[in-house]
Amino acid sequence: MMINWPCFFKLEGDDELIYLRSETELMDECQSLIWCDADVIVDSNGQQFTFSLSKTNTFLFQIKGDLLSLEAVTVLIQAHEFSKAEMCLTKIQFKAIDDAIESLSYHK
Repeated sequence: MMINWPCFFKLEGDDELIYLRSETELMDECQSLIWCDADVIVDSNGQQFTFSLSKTNTFLFQIKGDLLSLEAVTVLIQAHEFSKAEMCLTKIQFKAIDDAIESLSYHK
């Protein structure tokens, strides 16, 4: 199964989203974070994935649930921005999921 990069990493129970340009960036983030099986990656198509590391330190991705709609991705990004209290939520609108995900790249 192919993940369409860029993506964002959504930690269970946390509104913060982590923008990921590539699998290499995911590996870097996983080395510095405590993550669990309930955390997901949402790719540029809105597909959610859970993941684990194999014994050879490669990722094993598994599709989780249905594709998220643009509206659902926008709500996640609005919650992310609200948690930082830096932007007016009504101004957060997107034309496509990949545009929504790319908006997170400005916070890196």
